[in-house]
Amino acid sequence: MTDERVTTGVAGLDEMLGGGVPGGQIIALMGSCGTGKTTLSLQFIWAGLQKGEKGIFISLEESEEATINNARTYGWDIQPYIADKTLTLVKLEPSDAKSTIGRINSELPAYIKNNQVKRVVFDSVSLLSMLFDTDSDRRSGLFDLCKHIKDSGATALFTAEVNSENPNVSRDGLVEYVADGVILLRYNETSDGSDIQLSVRIVKMRRANHSRRIKPYNITNNGIEVHSKAEVF
Repeated sequence: MTDERVTTGVAGLDEMLGGGVPGGQIIALMGSCGTGKTTLSLQFIWAGLQKGEKGIFISLEESEEATINNARTYGWDIQPYIADKTLTLVKLEPSDAKSTIGRINSELPAYIKNNQVKRVVFDSVSLLSMLFDTDSDRRSGLFDLCKHIKDSGATALFTAEVNSENPNVSRDGLVEYVADGVILLRYNETSDGSDIQLSVRIVKMRRANHSRRIKPYNITNNGIEVHSKAEVF
């Protein structure tokens, strides 16, 4: 790890983080469906591409075409970066658990190192955890994945679904403990009950003097916008 800061691509969030996430760390981006986890992770990759940083986006949900179209929705044309191999999209198949886990363990660490990848997104680690048969396998599998990525020096963003009964913790209750940082995206009902407000909180971030306030954000045509000067009402 270094002391460099890696921009998330979201100005307001970077401000809350004191300039970005510390380089070489693994960040868990947690939230329920519809809170913009995939959007923010694509924004993170896009920000790196604009700085000439190679990235890899690994999905267990969306096809390569769907990811390209999703990014294009926000004005991010990632196709040229795929063509010149600055960005690699990988679609893993949850239906073939053993093959998927094998590919991750055998291919990902070497690929990151050999191609000097700076940014990694795993969307979503919750689905990956479901591929393991036991809690012990889940823990060791996630720990090994984090270790491989951290050893490579890349900065990674893992999206994770939250527990339906407790939206402050991940579905498997594991990723927040192995990650260096946790960013929590939430729905909040306004005080008069007339609307839903999205909010972001930095639960933890090692080696960073970050804001601990809850801040509102929007999902716009240009991606995620965090209003770091505003307060949630």
